[in-house]
Amino acid sequence: EEAIFLRKKITLLRAFSLLIGSMVGSGIFISPKGVLKNSGSVGFSLVVWFACGLLSMFGALSYAELGTRITKSGGHYIYILETLGPLPSFLFLWAEFFAIRPANSAVVSLAFGRYMLEPFFAPCAAPVPAVKIVSLLGYYMVLTLNSWSVTWSARLQTALSIVKLLALALIIVPGMMLLAQGHTENFQDAFDRQSLVWDKLPLAFYAGMFAYSGWFQASFVREELVRPERNIPLAVIISVITVIVGYMLTNVSYYTVLATQDVLASPAVAVSFVQRAFKSLISVVPVLVALSCFGTMNGGIFTFSRTLFVASREGQWPPLFSMIHIRRHTPLPAVMLMFPLVTAMVCIGDIYHLLNFFSFSRWLFIGLATLGLIVHRHRHPELHSPFKVPLFVPVSFSIICLFTVAMSFYSDPVSISIGCIMVLSGFPVYYLIIHRQMSDPSFLFCSTLSDYLTHKLQLLLEVVQQEIKTY
Repeated sequence: EEAIFLRKKITLLRAFSLLIGSMVGSGIFISPKGVLKNSGSVGFSLVVWFACGLLSMFGALSYAELGTRITKSGGHYIYILETLGPLPSFLFLWAEFFAIRPANSAVVSLAFGRYMLEPFFAPCAAPVPAVKIVSLLGYYMVLTLNSWSVTWSARLQTALSIVKLLALALIIVPGMMLLAQGHTENFQDAFDRQSLVWDKLPLAFYAGMFAYSGWFQASFVREELVRPERNIPLAVIISVITVIVGYMLTNVSYYTVLATQDVLASPAVAVSFVQRAFKSLISVVPVLVALSCFGTMNGGIFTFSRTLFVASREGQWPPLFSMIHIRRHTPLPAVMLMFPLVTAMVCIGDIYHLLNFFSFSRWLFIGLATLGLIVHRHRHPELHSPFKVPLFVPVSFSIICLFTVAMSFYSDPVSISIGCIMVLSGFPVYYLIIHRQMSDPSFLFCSTLSDYLTHKLQLLLEVVQQEIKTY
């Protein structure tokens, strides 16, 4: 009886919670090992963490301006489409769906499973099959919730954001207390240049940027934000500053308690920290970390489903995925689509190989999106934007992203080559199907079968096209 469309239910608090909940996830609890391993020393690893935070702020500010200039949801995809054109946007969508997003979700899910089981098996490591089963159960729970209700997904994200900040506080407070008591032995020779390997630094940045990734999530739900021209800049600035401060203090706490070899040997750095510093909370912190990862999974599903929704609406993805459930008002088909790929990657994946595998593609396209902001400014000088950043911010961010991507070929050629092949594999699909269909509307690829399947799935899932334009 009522119009079918995605409602504006994301307030400033929910936008802040979405960003905090997406950034503070598994990264700060698993990435310290990757950053330290590839930067070589405690001092250089802290420099990498701060540099990643500053770089994230530059990216977040650039995306905040893009979010006020381009009024559609969809994040990276819609920004690349509107500024650089349909080919690079489809290549992003292709890589995001088949590599970036399922690998990212698998990394977070595996971290969730590992930390959830850690208290039950300590001091031994949890069995790998058990970790994968729990990881999948957690992912399926979040998937079900996002299919059921936008409001409850947002409420869960707000609650878990508080849990995340509490988890960081439980690491920061005892670490700072020990540091104040003079425990600085692990900071001796912090900047040991002999252990620094320059060609490994891009991998250190990938691990650090993975921990900060999530600052772009508000742009994915732009059409569902209340007062987006005000709330997007406010949410990203407050959340990124909060996370930078929290991450720096957390890493200092880690190194106050754990020596370099302890961090590198630990499969779960936060658990090793608590075992040394705060034994009374040995069973509490892993659960808080697992809940933190749970919130990151929730934010990832919430936002990426909007990318598929918008791509379908723009004609670059099957039309079923731009449909909304008639009662729940959720993009149900888009939410459910990631189910098989994430399941497969969790079953076969290893966290650190997955991290390098998807980081190449992710930062390539984020760099292109901020490059698109420069192009958009040049093409539309008359367009008034309520939020504008200095030009050097998107310029420097784009250069650093693309340079890091180029350097990573020397650091991990196998994983990066796989990511590159995944991106390039979208070329024939685009020219055989998408480009022909966009240039010639009468061209339809397997139209009879496609229409039949779409109709049957539409009836089964009870979904219809959006009835009101929201951008």
